[in-house]
Amino acid sequence: MTETPPHFKPIRTSLLRCAVLASLIATSGGCAWISGESDTQTRAEREDAESFRATEVVVDAQEARERGDDETALALLEQAIARNPELTVAHLEMGDILRKRGDLVSAERSFGRAANLEPRNFDAQFNHADVLHALGRIVDAIRVYLRALAIRPNDAEANRGLAAAYLEQDRPDWALPYAEQAVKAAPEDGTARANLGATYSLLDRHEEAIQEYETAAELMELTPDLLLNWANSLGSIERYTEMINTLDAAIAIEPSATAYERLGFAYFKLRRYDRATEMFRNSLDLDQRHYPALNGLGVVLLNDYVQGGRRDDALRIEALSLLRRSLRINSNQPAFVQLVSTYERG
Repeated sequence: MTETPPHFKPIRTSLLRCAVLASLIATSGGCAWISGESDTQTRAEREDAESFRATEVVVDAQEARERGDDETALALLEQAIARNPELTVAHLEMGDILRKRGDLVSAERSFGRAANLEPRNFDAQFNHADVLHALGRIVDAIRVYLRALAIRPNDAEANRGLAAAYLEQDRPDWALPYAEQAVKAAPEDGTARANLGATYSLLDRHEEAIQEYETAAELMELTPDLLLNWANSLGSIERYTEMINTLDAAIAIEPSATAYERLGFAYFKLRRYDRATEMFRNSLDLDQRHYPALNGLGVVLLNDYVQGGRRDDALRIEALSLLRRSLRINSNQPAFVQLVSTYERG
């Protein structure tokens, strides 16, 4: 005879108890009533025990993480979720491990389950939005950031994340209130300051942008992106010498085609044409397809051609070649189409 599986034994005990009691109870319905109550109580107790054990397993997983043993933590979290699929904290812990491993697709699933289980759980909503953002699912991220902010309207990270998402959609007007709230909530957060600076820049509020970039530079490690944005705002209000100094700092951290091209622009505006030519060529050495540098170098050579009395036709020919290359990369440049047309005939 096959042995009864262990998880059935409590029910067998209840049935035996009912059989014993039946001999003492005169009414015919007594056993049925007691048996039903006992079954229900046992099932509830068993579910409570499973839920309690699942919570204990999550604690074990957290302790494993503290020891740096993420493999064990993941295995324990899987056990906890198998015992209680509605344990939000288990999904959150699993999502965090997967995100740190770079498995954003799996992390999104874990955070998404947590967010669905507890719609009013801020951590679940914010982390889900954060991973959606990292995956480039900007529209979905915005929707979930808004859910998180409905729970904690003044949270600095959620406001900063939503502002950045709106900037990626080229909506600085929508980003502005959230970027400002992020700075208000965390005035010492350099990234929030940089985001607000970028928002002001895109709204052509460059004086305000520069103030935010300057503050950000005091609060965080300088990055090429921060310095490039800062330089662009300086150039927009014709502070070209400061623009050059800022771009030199960016190149010292990480040379890039964009930084050299922007340097070429600043030197051209200061009428330092030899230096502009050098910077545009440096940009193209790093990226032959960087069409702003092709345009910049083409314009400098055409300027040299005109300033030389239009005698050196080699300058005109090289300039037109550069501008045509730029237009093959990006044909939507009507000003340069017109420039090529103007100088084609010498």
